[in-house]
Amino acid sequence: MSFLQSLNISGSGLTAQKLRMDVISENIANIDSTRTETGGPYRRKMIVLSSTGDFKKMLVKNLNSSEINLGVEVTDIVEDQSDFKLVYNPEHPDADENGYVSMPNVDSLKETVDMMEAYRAYQANITALNTTKQMAVKALEIGR
Repeated sequence: MSFLQSLNISGSGLTAQKLRMDVISENIANIDSTRTETGGPYRRKMIVLSSTGDFKKMLVKNLNSSEINLGVEVTDIVEDQSDFKLVYNPEHPDADENGYVSMPNVDSLKETVDMMEAYRAYQANITALNTTKQMAVKALEIGR
């Protein structure tokens, strides 16, 4: 695996985690949105990540193959289909005939934990990127 391949893997991880943090931020921003363009309350969004290559095949087949692209990509952004929270507030403009308002299915604690996880994954990718850079610099110093 080349140095550039390692940089591409870390870069794809950084891009994916940045999008994940953006989606989490959108969820937190809409935690009280009871009316959306589709008419109902806001639904929590989540991203689906998948590998862009098969690491095992790369190891078995050819360690120097440049055609195998490894990394991670966002394959989809899905909406959480869990039930909305019902809150009794008969004076709310979106209350039903019984006085209940359907609130978004966004849990601030869950979003905070997801954000911390995405941040740690982002940090890990930066560490891998910096380590690869340091290895390249050391390899160039050997050639002096």
